[in-house]
Amino acid sequence: MHKYIISAAIAALVTAPAFGQDDGWSGEASLSGNATTGNTETTDLGIGLALQRQSGVWRNKFDATVDYGTVNDQDTKNRLFLGYQLDRDINEHVYVFGTGDYFKDDFGSYQNGYFVGAGAGYHALKSEPTFWDLEAALGYRNQETRETGIFGQPGYIDSESVGEAALRGSSDFKYNFNEAVSFYNKTEVITSSSDTYLWNDIGISANLMGNLSAKFGYRVDYHTDVPVGVEQTDTVTRIALVYAIN
Repeated sequence: MHKYIISAAIAALVTAPAFGQDDGWSGEASLSGNATTGNTETTDLGIGLALQRQSGVWRNKFDATVDYGTVNDQDTKNRLFLGYQLDRDINEHVYVFGTGDYFKDDFGSYQNGYFVGAGAGYHALKSEPTFWDLEAALGYRNQETRETGIFGQPGYIDSESVGEAALRGSSDFKYNFNEAVSFYNKTEVITSSSDTYLWNDIGISANLMGNLSAKFGYRVDYHTDVPVGVEQTDTVTRIALVYAIN
């Protein structure tokens, strides 16, 4: 079944007719300082890029983040995330989409994984000052656990890759207090028979001048099922400088 889900999602992602009004790419690039707790206790740097492009009833969305940290020349944080989504508006509030994302995390609960799927979204609120999108999707998820212990020694557990059908739900909320200050709260859950993954990112953004803003955020990542010796919860406190692309 998962082969058909993957094929449908990939087809949705790459088949975007070029018609209608093209608003060009917009979004933001960020440079942040992060404090992480959970599987690692570290202070590190992060870069991020979030882009969106509207073309008629089609909307492309791309996200990428990289977090990296070292202590005494030893890596303590090394995480990469890439995500892409293609939306097609059905009417003012309803849209359908295909989505795919990939992560690699040398120090997280799982060392890598991906999700591809398709679903529907709803613009619950879409006028100033409040914006709120809700999404649900069916897809295929694969995750690989990290090795724990020392190879050949008692207690060693080898990495394991698990792929299965999964459900994904998300909420993306934003409230603009005024032209300079806004609040955001993003949540996503992916659930399958082997594990449920939930993350929540909440924070405040304030314009400094022109296209430059400051952002303070707090993120929690939680897995219900992890290997022995691995923490279920990771948190990131993030302070970032953000440059708006428009």
